[in-house]
Amino acid sequence: RVEFMPELPEVETVKRGLEPVWQGASIERAVLNRDNLRYPFGDDFVRRVSGKTAVSLSRRGKYLAIDLEGLHLIAHLGMSGSFTITDKENYAPRKHDHALFYLSNGKILVYHDPRRFGFLILVDRLEDYPPFAKMGPEPLSNRFNGTELYERTNTKKAPIKQLLLDQAVVAGVGNIYACEALYEAQISPLHGGNTLNMEECEALALAVKAVLLRAIESGGSTLRDHRKADGEMGYFQHEFAVYDKEGQSCPRCKGVSNAVQRIVQAGRSTFFCPSCQKA
Repeated sequence: RVEFMPELPEVETVKRGLEPVWQGASIERAVLNRDNLRYPFGDDFVRRVSGKTAVSLSRRGKYLAIDLEGLHLIAHLGMSGSFTITDKENYAPRKHDHALFYLSNGKILVYHDPRRFGFLILVDRLEDYPPFAKMGPEPLSNRFNGTELYERTNTKKAPIKQLLLDQAVVAGVGNIYACEALYEAQISPLHGGNTLNMEECEALALAVKAVLLRAIESGGSTLRDHRKADGEMGYFQHEFAVYDKEGQSCPRCKGVSNAVQRIVQAGRSTFFCPSCQKA
């Protein structure tokens, strides 16, 4: 079974869906239907968020961050988490609706998570949250380019696919989009980071940006549980070139003899064309 956890495009899609509804609205009350998700909510969670207005919503890597007047709510969707927007009238909470935020504009934000690998935590300062302190540049930012990628990988012997998944190298690029970007740049996932030259790093950085932007336009990828904030599925999975395409013809090479292969790297499935992504 292909593993899947929401990556940057899925989280960005959720952020953009929540923004028009949550930004500027205050939380009239919050309801927690259990004590914990991946981590405990804490005894004072409801008290701390009640009455707070969402000043802004942002994304850092694969995390959502909501500024509640200086108090920050960090959300991670895990493998099955989703936020949906509904109206207050006649809403009957479903099984696995673990947190509900009743807003001043008449909407309810519902956090639903059957597998409970996601979490909602509160921090006073985003920069104090340990994963953010060591996170690499955002791949869609101006800071992330071929030079930056080269500097972060040229002393590392690990395979470049593995390095793209390292959040200290670049934030938010998960398994799906690493495979797709390497294919687009015609770089083998088996290449060590220290074997790539500046030109290859530039091509890969551009490919990462292009793949992520196309995925965001498509609302992310829905392989199992991902839903946008309006409850609809993303559809970038229909545009995959190699991911989950084991045994199928390479879209670039064509021909039966040029089939997409699947290997396992650091416990994750890697899909690539050994013909046009030569090691």
